Amino acid sequence: MVSDVSHPQTGYGSHADFKQEERPLSRSSGTSNPSTTDVVPDSGLQAWLVAAGGSAIFFCCLGFANSFGTFGEYYLSHQLQGESPDKIAWIGSLSAFLQFASGMVGGPLFDRFGAWVIRPSAVIYVFAMMMLSLCDKYWQFMIVQGTLMGIVMGLLQFPAFAAVSQYFERNRAAALGVVVSGSSIGGIVIPIALAKMLNSSLSFGWSVRVIGFLIIPFMAFAFVTVKARLPASKTTFWLFSAYNNMKFNLLMVSLFFIFIGMFTPLFFIPTYAVSQGMSPTLAGYLLAILNAMSTFGRIIPGILADKYGRLNIFSIGAIVTGVVIFCLSSAHSNAALIVYAAVFGFVSGTIISGASAAFSLCPDNLQDIGTYMGMGMSISALGGLIGPPMNGALVKEYGSFFEVSILSGTMCLAGGFIALAAKAATPSGVFGKI
Repeated sequence: MVSDVSHPQTGYGSHADFKQEERPLSRSSGTSNPSTTDVVPDSGLQAWLVAAGGSAIFFCCLGFANSFGTFGEYYLSHQLQGESPDKIAWIGSLSAFLQFASGMVGGPLFDRFGAWVIRPSAVIYVFAMMMLSLCDKYWQFMIVQGTLMGIVMGLLQFPAFAAVSQYFERNRAAALGVVVSGSSIGGIVIPIALAKMLNSSLSFGWSVRVIGFLIIPFMAFAFVTVKARLPASKTTFWLFSAYNNMKFNLLMVSLFFIFIGMFTPLFFIPTYAVSQGMSPTLAGYLLAILNAMSTFGRIIPGILADKYGRLNIFSIGAIVTGVVIFCLSSAHSNAALIVYAAVFGFVSGTIISGASAAFSLCPDNLQDIGTYMGMGMSISALGGLIGPPMNGALVKEYGSFFEVSILSGTMCLAGGFIALAAKAATPSGVFGKI
């Protein structure tokens, strides 16, 4: 297997480990012999079926996770009435952390066992959704929604990332954008459905069960279509040599800071909107508006990333997202809040798909993409764990969202500039097509 870092004569951490971005990844043992170099399809029915199956997984998983703001607002006035916003935010932040942290296992498992990782995970996810419908105490929500669903999401999403990356090279960022756009569509359908059901005569339990029945056909489709193209990887389970790759390390640090800040609107915009006088039902629709616009924010930047560079689009997206988060506390009217949700949805849409495309530049061997993505995003996910509770504590302490917007916007800006630092360390420089 080709090393993921520079050759011995160049030394680790030198610019040599950045010269691999635009060449096709090899599944051979490092030889350039054409007979042993894998040809990535980059198109065709099978490739796009895998992408569609991955999109179905993200509809069910990240699309549901993106609806936590609706749950949080409901919990504050119903089952968990009397609990502080920061305490309730721990449920969503733990789930957000674990769905990326479990990629440390989910990615390498896919590299070794292919789609067999997805099948039991899909069954467990539906089971967890039904268990959530029975919860009515804080510790129950933490176990089911925070822990179990978070772990299983990672065991579904990272194999989907890795499978699609095996089928695409030149159009990989666009394909991953299509995959992650499934979460945007889920983030439209699920919050609207929940807001409507939770504010009707339907109980919490049946509202969640309806969502559980909704995701079953999507999981069944992914069950059939998502599969590995390459034979199982024979490397060790974790490739610790990846941490010698400077670009890989900078991407991890960049995404860590971005995760601290980017979840703030997703978690708190319904609560903030209600505090500004918006009705709870309309506030629940804000997440649907946000996710509707993020559909375009995932696909369009993905297409641009394949043309102008994956790190370029990822870093620009993070910086613009930080600027938009600064403006959160400036939206007061219903119209301003709706426009804000739409703008944030578009600019932040590039983060997850852009990060996955950027991490896919790091390994030399296509069979190790799942391992690299899982190892990288699992550490970055610590930002998603600490960010929302930290912001919830600021809301509790100051009673406003100004401090929250400043902290979160600064974190996203820092992440974007660190991504630019990764570009500056390459021979192409900051303005290179990387």
